[in-house]
Amino acid sequence: MTNRLSEDEIIARIFAPLAGLGSLDLRDDAALLSPPPGHQLVATTDALVAGVHFFPNDPPDLIAQKALRVNVSDLAAKAADPWGYLLSIALPDTSCAEWLKAFAQGLKSDGQTYGLSLLGGDTVRTSGPLMINVTALGLVPQGAMIQRTTAKAGDRIYVSGTIGDAALGLVLRQQQIKRADELKSEWQHYLLDRYLLPLPRNGLIIALRTHAHAAMDVSDGLIGDLTKLTKVSHVSARVELSRIPLSPAARDVIALQEDAFDRAVTGGDDYEILCTVPPVASADFERAAAKAHILVTYIGDVIPGDQPPLWLDKTGQTKTFGKASFSHF
Repeated sequence: MTNRLSEDEIIARIFAPLAGLGSLDLRDDAALLSPPPGHQLVATTDALVAGVHFFPNDPPDLIAQKALRVNVSDLAAKAADPWGYLLSIALPDTSCAEWLKAFAQGLKSDGQTYGLSLLGGDTVRTSGPLMINVTALGLVPQGAMIQRTTAKAGDRIYVSGTIGDAALGLVLRQQQIKRADELKSEWQHYLLDRYLLPLPRNGLIIALRTHAHAAMDVSDGLIGDLTKLTKVSHVSARVELSRIPLSPAARDVIALQEDAFDRAVTGGDDYEILCTVPPVASADFERAAAKAHILVTYIGDVIPGDQPPLWLDKTGQTKTFGKASFSHF
């Protein structure tokens, strides 16, 4: 490691300033936590590996923010307020003190933005690529967590934001979009930014608690994630593909490359909220989302059955996808 710090120095100089209540100032082997009365803890974890989830030469502060935000997105989908996180990081020999300081600044910035602090973790060296694992903890009032297993036939299906921007940003960065030079520079920057830095939809937490039956975040692709949700809820779905919200940038990419739509809806990294809402509550849910300044779009309905969702094109014909979502395996 260039300009190498010892593990104790990394903890004391880089990470201890980020420590919050319950962390014991990172001077012990564990945190000591006391959830507020009447609340439950929600825990989620995600591992990010250089070359798989981000590019090794991405700015270290943005890598840190992505590592936090993918977990904050999971908490938001469970209607949980962020509370704290554990960080384990495996650093390659090429890491240096300056890189770590920038990485910690990214953690600090998003910790302040989303209201969560460092509680503990582990720091090791590796001969392989950089690996970051964040375990995030959130709080919900007793019994208020929104699960993915509780969708009901008759529910309306909603998704927040727009779908496919991050997946197309990755394709753009990999230089796999034909005629990419015909894409507006502002669209190129937008798509690349959406891949690099997720935008967790914490503003929907209260709306989800109040109105949703089931929810999850879209991390592996809308097609695959809705399939997972309906499967564990023992229902099916009917979705009109033309209703799926796309940004102007995504629409322009799709106009340039025929298969880009399939990549947009299966590629993942959206970190939008996918949820089901009973029809009687749908208008109130839409108003709550609008009040939070978050776009939500009705894309279809939950239906009885145990078959995979039906994806209908503009002609009403069923469309199939060769690959439903991103998978590590």
